[in-house]
Amino acid sequence: MKSPPRPKSTKLSETCPPPPETIHDKKRGKSYERHGLLGEGGFARVYEVEDERGYRLAIKTISKSALQSKKNRTKLYAEIKLHKALSHPNIVGFEECFEDDENVYMLMELCKSGNMMDLLRSRKRYTAPETRFFLVQLIGACQYMHEHSVIHRDLKLGNLFLDEFMNVKVGDFGLAALIEREGERKKTICGTPNYIAPEVLFDTSNGHSFEVDVWSIGVIM
Repeated sequence: MKSPPRPKSTKLSETCPPPPETIHDKKRGKSYERHGLLGEGGFARVYEVEDERGYRLAIKTISKSALQSKKNRTKLYAEIKLHKALSHPNIVGFEECFEDDENVYMLMELCKSGNMMDLLRSRKRYTAPETRFFLVQLIGACQYMHEHSVIHRDLKLGNLFLDEFMNVKVGDFGLAALIEREGERKKTICGTPNYIAPEVLFDTSNGHSFEVDVWSIGVIM
């Protein structure tokens, strides 16, 4: 008997309308003009926006229709809490979080030079000095996260953004986890293929901790 066909994956654009052209933060009395789409996933879109001062930012929009389950809501709240608490020159800056009737919005620093995966696709390779420059910044950000008990768990080229001066900015904390007590081990299987540390996949009984980020940095290098 043939197995049933796998459901086709759909982009958010196929199921949910985009946010309004002017996004209002009613609580703070601020408005943001929506510009180009920067990226899109199954549950969220990221746009470039402009505030009333003419300052450009990035805004991550999460449709409330994707937050019907408790699991998805808990995951989003954890991402917001962790990212908001971090402040480092090589981590994407978190500005504000607000909502309207249709979406939850995460307002963040705009990384004008895209991400390292896009740059690699256009350049084909990085030079040794460039690799050294990027790695020093990435390791610094990773050390800061670990000192604040945060495991990123999805370090990859696509989540390493670049500002206008080509400085690395670690972003996307959707899979990040907080170590709340000494010796705690996480057991959720998560990450991106090719970047996942072996113990995440094959040693779930013992779990994993900060070292999985170090493995991912090695893969990136």
